[in-house]
Amino acid sequence: MSGEEVGVTPRNPPRGRLTLPCWSDRPSSPIPTTLFLPGLLSAPLTMRLHPLWAAVGLFLSAFPLFYLLNTVAALLSPPMIAVLSIIILSPLFVLIYLPNRSYEDPLLYVLMVLCFIAGTDAVIALEKDGYTSSFADFYIREDEPYLGTAYGIMISYWHAVVNFAMYLLMIAAIIQRKSYRNVGLYWTGSFTMALAVFLLGNVIGKYSSEIRPAFLFNLPYLIMPIWAAKRFFDQPRTCPLPTADQVAEEQNKNLFQRPMDLGLVGFLLLAVIYTLFRGLVVLDCPANSCFDYVYLQEPYLRDPVAYPKIQMLVYLFYVLPYFCISIYALLVPGCTWMGDWALVFAGAIGQAQFSHVAASVHHRTPFPYRIPERDWWFVVLCNVAYAVGPQILAYRCLYKPAFFCNPVFQSKEKKNQ
Repeated sequence: MSGEEVGVTPRNPPRGRLTLPCWSDRPSSPIPTTLFLPGLLSAPLTMRLHPLWAAVGLFLSAFPLFYLLNTVAALLSPPMIAVLSIIILSPLFVLIYLPNRSYEDPLLYVLMVLCFIAGTDAVIALEKDGYTSSFADFYIREDEPYLGTAYGIMISYWHAVVNFAMYLLMIAAIIQRKSYRNVGLYWTGSFTMALAVFLLGNVIGKYSSEIRPAFLFNLPYLIMPIWAAKRFFDQPRTCPLPTADQVAEEQNKNLFQRPMDLGLVGFLLLAVIYTLFRGLVVLDCPANSCFDYVYLQEPYLRDPVAYPKIQMLVYLFYVLPYFCISIYALLVPGCTWMGDWALVFAGAIGQAQFSHVAASVHHRTPFPYRIPERDWWFVVLCNVAYAVGPQILAYRCLYKPAFFCNPVFQSKEKKNQ
């Protein structure tokens, strides 16, 4: 008889389809349950959760989880709180991985975790500003009291809103197999700046004596932007590609024939002076102008939490050189690196200025360190201009990149062809 006789099931049923054995001719034979397993295991998951909805769900899940931790944490010591947090979060991170195994980009899973962390920052910021209660007060009081400062609240708002929006954009790009290089570079600058100022301020500021075991949770973040930045830089650029004629025409213009670049150079020169001046202020320069500025115009620079002082020093040692090389790149054609670093520093300065200005006027900043009402508009407008200029520079580099491209030389025959 052939292998297709009645009651005989093929030895290798097709994967992805459940094959039911026929036992009408053999009533006494047991059901070969092994035939069910391949079909069940390989059947497509029709109820798979979309990664974007999963990211939003992880963001929102921080609220009930924080409420649970806040409820039981009053009975535990700080080390036990850390252990309990790991126990609760471990199954959550497993759920991040399982529905998304079909995506090969490992950054997707990192972004999912960061979406949950953005949710925790939203809980903390809303709690300390009085919009919610009984969600995170015990955690902040016993584990990370520096999160209750004006600066801690502002970086929490930035992460919960701006960074979370960038996470969703990158997740959507990964799903659609599109490039997320520009968004990633902007996020790299934003995340790195906030992390550097926050950690250094915690170590040397007024809360240095109140560092608890939960502070160690921040240390893995030091590796994350470095690893992610390498992946972003390895991706091909997505900016418009100008023709050789456009490159030659743009690079043959002098600075006065490029009014936008002329305005940017003027801004950068003023930004260099402003950065150097505020750096000298926080270094206790004895000049009368420095003394008047720190006491009469921007006393927040003297706040003992040390975040504003660290911020000005980061500007002095890292942003000031960037402004100088940006002036060079706007004067000398062919600086192909300008677009990438303009994005990174635009994200860094945008985050830093938002947190700095908002914290200096926040009600949790002691009144003597807030911006005086007499010079409020002058100081705020200077800081806003300091933040907006790098955004315009990044836009100019991305959407009009001809001046920063390598010169392309073509023979006459090739050009005619």
